[in-house]
This record gives sequence, structure tokens and C-alpha cells, in this order.
Amino acid sequence: MTSATRRRLLPFTAIVALTIAGTARAARAQTAACSAPPDEATAFVTVPGHPFQALPSADGCWVFVSMAPASPNAQGGIAVLRNMGGHFRLQRVLALPTGGTGMTLTNDGALLVVAAGRVVDFLDVGLLTTGGDAVVGTLEENNVIGRIYATVTPDDRTLFIANENSASITVYDLAKARATKFDGKSVIGEIPTGRAPIALTLSPDGKYLFTTSQAAPPGAKWPVDCRPQGSTDANAAPDHVHGAILVVDVARAQREPSRSVLNTVRAGCNPVRLVLSPQGDVAYVSARTDNALLAFDTRKLVGDTAGALLASVPVGTAPVGIAVIEGGAKVLVTNSNRFGGAGADDKQSVTIVDARRMRDGAAAVIGSIPAGAFPREMRLLPGGRVLLLTNFNSNNVEIVDLTRLATGK
Repeated sequence: MTSATRRRLLPFTAIVALTIAGTARAARAQTAACSAPPDEATAFVTVPGHPFQALPSADGCWVFVSMAPASPNAQGGIAVLRNMGGHFRLQRVLALPTGGTGMTLTNDGALLVVAAGRVVDFLDVGLLTTGGDAVVGTLEENNVIGRIYATVTPDDRTLFIANENSASITVYDLAKARATKFDGKSVIGEIPTGRAPIALTLSPDGKYLFTTSQAAPPGAKWPVDCRPQGSTDANAAPDHVHGAILVVDVARAQREPSRSVLNTVRAGCNPVRLVLSPQGDVAYVSARTDNALLAFDTRKLVGDTAGALLASVPVGTAPVGIAVIEGGAKVLVTNSNRFGGAGADDKQSVTIVDARRMRDGAAAVIGSIPAGAFPREMRLLPGGRVLLLTNFNSNNVEIVDLTRLATGK
């Protein structure tokens, strides 16, 4: 009997089992290839717009890059990068009428949610990677502008969108939005914030949402004591109040968003990003006008807020993005110098901070990573060894192998 005849005589169940096993092996091989180290210690991928955020898929095989238009007559959208064994290449670009800023992937990996000016776009990830018409829905609210950041709860039930220019966070019933094909009836309500809310960071248990406002809500009645943004004069007359961390009760936000803010905590001048330590016990905040990285005790943010600020470390000019690496041992902060008129060829940096020495102030700074113009956002590939950095004004994504990073200390 020939081998071909034997294959024909295999039971159907055996054929199915072999097919499944082969598919599983192929998937494992692809995932292993996607987690391979980059070809170089640092590489750059040029994109056709100003990259805001680079967000990897759960397996690290794809990177989705939101982009603002690079010129007045250009169009922004999503650049799709493919990771081929540590080599990243631009696979395709999906144009979006209003471009894109902050994004989030649903936890099932099926949907990419894009904050995009006046709207929120919903993209099918499978179609986005294969080149199909990926936009499956768009939501817009009257009088809500400047959508900047997005996040979803671990159960994919609720979506939060920060509205930077409307001093609010919109809360959506995401399950309803998906079930109704995004017909606009999924808005639960809005969480009031201070001016320019941006960060949306959930606690590890999903019970709390931490957000930043560049200026505290009017009801706080804090004094005007922050110097003008972009001013290099430390003695310049102050013109706005301190920013704040707002702590939101997620369960209450799902029922009554307007009454879901638990605490409002002073957080430097123009706080913009907030990232938690792996254990969730420390919140790191970039205070842009203070040129500082701040650390807060999250238990005190949620409870008795007295003494919540743990430390402040001076970094570079106008810090924005934050990433925590090496299991929480180090914190990276982008120095954007966004008010200095940075050109596309400018060279800026990412400051490396020893998280264990933050109480030592400037002594906690242990090195830096070269960056392009206006380094804005950072994300890690699965496994934590590869950093994705968007250089907004240089129109590229920087890929850094952190295992080859030398801090000198």
C-alpha cells in the first residue's frame, strides 16, 4: 500500500486532529518568530504621518500606529506594521477622515478602538491586518471634541474615551455598541473632569480608573500657581492651576458617570500621562510643565489622599510618555520639548529612571535613550524586551531592544 493510499484511509477524526495540530504548530512558530529580538539594537520605521501611538497586538506580530496628518492637505489614519522575526515593515495604511490619537484593543483582540478628534472609530483587527475595509463603526456625540485616549474594562463591557477639549470622559456600553453595530445608543454618560483629561489607566483589578487633568476641576478652587506652558523662565508669572489625578469608581461609572469621581489629587503642573507599576501600587505621572516624573501611592489615591505623592524626579523638557520596564525596576520618560519648535531632524531623548531610587530625586536618573523629534508615546511588545516609541515630528516609530540597553550604572 502506498503512502498516498494510507493517507486516504486515515479516519476523518484523525485528519481533523492532524490539521488542528499542524495549525497549532504554525501558530506557535509564528508567535515565536514575533517574539524574536530585533535585527538591530535600535531601528526606525518611517510612517506617512505624525505617529501618536504604536500599539502591538497580543502576540506581538502586528503593530498599529495612529497618525495625525503630516500636512494640511494630507490624511491621517492607521499604519499597520508587521513584525517578521524581529524585522518591522510597513504593511499597509488605512486612511481615516479625522486621523487617530490614543487607541485600545479589546481584550478579545478583535476590535481596535481609535480616538479621533470628534469621533471614535472601531476597526476589525482581522480585516485591518489582511487589507479589507476594517472600519465597522463610528460614534460621534454632539458638542464633544478632542477625543484623545481610550481604554476598555477587562471584561470588554465598558469603553472610556477621554475628551481633551471637552473636560470630560465619555462612558460607553461597549457590549451594546457592538451588538447594535455602533448605532449611537450606547452612551452611558460623561464623567466631569478638569481641563484636558488625557490618561486612562485601570487598576489591575479593574475597580478604579485613574485619569489626569492638566488643570484641576473648577470646584477644587486651587490657587493659580503654575507658570505658562512652554516658558523657560522659572520666575514667569503663573497663569493656571495645578493639574490633578482623578480617581473614578468604575462600577459607579457604569451606572452614574456624573457622580463616579471618588478623589481629586494635586499632581504637578500639566500632568499628562499616568502608568502603573506591575503590582499596581505606584502610579507614575509625567508633569509636563514641571519637567518632572512623579510617583504616587495608589492606595492613598483611592483612600486617604494625604501623603499620596511619594517622589519627584527632574527629567528632560516637557515629558509626556511613560513606560515601566524590567518588572518595575526602571521607568522610561519621553522628553518631548514640544514647545521648542522641534523640526523633523531634531534629536531628543528618553530618560531612564531607577524606580527604587526615586526618593533621591535627580540621583535616580541613570541614563537616556536617543530619540527623534517630539518622542510621544511608548509601548512594550509582549515579553517586555522591545520598546516601541513614536517620534511624532520625525514621522517614525523607533524600535529599541531593551536587553542591549546600557545605562552605565
